[in-house]
Amino acid sequence: MVPLLSLYARRKKIAYFLESICRDQRILEVGSGSGWVGDYLLGRGYTRYTGLDLEPPADVVGDIRQWRSLGLAPGSFDVVIAFEVVEHVDCFRECYDLLAPGGRLMLTSPLPRMDWAMRLLEALRLNQRRSSPHDHLIDFRQVPLFEEKQIRIVACLSQWGVFRKTGAEAFESSIPLDPEATDS
Repeated sequence: MVPLLSLYARRKKIAYFLESICRDQRILEVGSGSGWVGDYLLGRGYTRYTGLDLEPPADVVGDIRQWRSLGLAPGSFDVVIAFEVVEHVDCFRECYDLLAPGGRLMLTSPLPRMDWAMRLLEALRLNQRRSSPHDHLIDFRQVPLFEEKQIRIVACLSQWGVFRKTGAEAFESSIPLDPEATDS
């Protein structure tokens, strides 16, 4: 059973992140876990979704840090999603390498200074329990490689970020960094 706060967070992540993804974009989810993101996207007609996790039922089973040996190609995804992953493993370089120019990395993670509160919510069974230690907590303002960053603090506990891979080709991309942004 999914804890109450985790269910609420899923609904908010759908609205903030997933609804901004075009159906024809190539999507990789790192840490696909139970598969809820894939179920949501596939149930709405997205056909270019790939889930990657250390354990089945992922489409690709393995460690993101060995992406080449898993048959993934550099620059082969328009969107990489990693919800509640980067606090467990430093995989920014791997995500960057897998993204096409102009591609977006969508992340969520506890605020480093508030991880104690997340532990408390886990103990109270209000939030999903961590699958491994949070050995790589990072303030999203310090995320390497990505030049364009959109960061949001949620409930004073979590940080949500959208990061764009820039490069010469990125400026020709029509993918908005901010889903609410429009050209005037």
